[in-house]
Amino acid sequence: MHLTKEEERLLESDTPAVRKAMELLVELGDIYGAEEMVEIESAQASGISYKSIGDPGVEFLEGFAEEGAEVSVTAFANPAGMDFEKYEEMGVSEEFAEKQRRIRDALQEMGVTLSFTCTPYLAGNLPHRGQHVAWAESSAVSFVNSVVGAKTNREGGPSALSAAITGRTPKHGLHLEENRQPTHRIDVDVELDDQSDFAALGSWAGRIVEDGKPYFTGIDAATTDELKALGAAMAASGAVALHFVEGVTTDMEPPEHVDSATFGAGERKAEYAELNDGEDPELVVIGCPHCSPEEIADVAEAVEGETLESDLWVCTSGAVKTWADRNGHTETIEAAGGQVLADTCNVVSPIEEMGYETSATDSAKAANYLPGFGDQQVVFDDKLSLVEEVIER
Repeated sequence: MHLTKEEERLLESDTPAVRKAMELLVELGDIYGAEEMVEIESAQASGISYKSIGDPGVEFLEGFAEEGAEVSVTAFANPAGMDFEKYEEMGVSEEFAEKQRRIRDALQEMGVTLSFTCTPYLAGNLPHRGQHVAWAESSAVSFVNSVVGAKTNREGGPSALSAAITGRTPKHGLHLEENRQPTHRIDVDVELDDQSDFAALGSWAGRIVEDGKPYFTGIDAATTDELKALGAAMAASGAVALHFVEGVTTDMEPPEHVDSATFGAGERKAEYAELNDGEDPELVVIGCPHCSPEEIADVAEAVEGETLESDLWVCTSGAVKTWADRNGHTETIEAAGGQVLADTCNVVSPIEEMGYETSATDSAKAANYLPGFGDQQVVFDDKLSLVEEVIER
């Protein structure tokens, strides 16, 4: 790799953490055949939950902080394994909480913004089109590449943190325009009636294209939340980091001479069946990826004046929860028996240790992941249908 004088200086830094961060990035650049580094505007660090990284991860982050690691660009943290203020109500053990607090403290010492969200673009970290960033969480990577039009690879936790410290990342993969072209065409031949339909489409498409870059036709319009659900599902069932929706996220003409497939009513029905393997959930979780203000308002309206017969988590960022608190939506949901949780979700929290055997979600991402956590059974459907099902009659 060609390194600038500044990059050579970082590689020879007297600060151990800076030197190690640069060594890691150079090694990755060599592995992926990058010719140079590219400066980044922001980073997003994943591997933040104690459930995900365990004791070795705690020791790594604390050691990095002790060696002088300090971020040089805006760096947001991915969700933690608990709501730091409500972990006891969630059923998280004190042992887990203590380890999670140590992770938080190490991140804070390094200057990472304690956002604890997978939707940083809803919480103050919104890049511009064409900007280079180093983000790690799969759904956020998909959204920022596909909807915002910024450029990032799907970073690992250590590489994203190293990029945040040095302010750069190897220029390869999706940082290069020639690698940002469609590889598949997906023709949508059925009406997508709600957000869970977008999630089902994404889950189906991800398994087909794997790590490809699909171009969707037949979607006339989509909200931010629907696009969020689509990308998150593809990143979970496959490894899709970039997609295109004709007339919604791109003006590019549909690709020719690529593999194609059609998503119709039969495929939608089959995907819902694929994502469902349980019934009678003890817990309903909305917010994977984290809820937007509009989603929380919808849930609050659905449960206002009602009583829930199952537990309900509405997961979001601390920033968006502040909005929900001020507008009375948190109070409404909690009055019905639910909880609005910040900083976490059902994928990164130790849900398998809380006594829940079956949980319901409107997230195809969560539905793809949860069966691997203590044999969790999953009910998948639209969020308002799920909430309606657990209102006490």
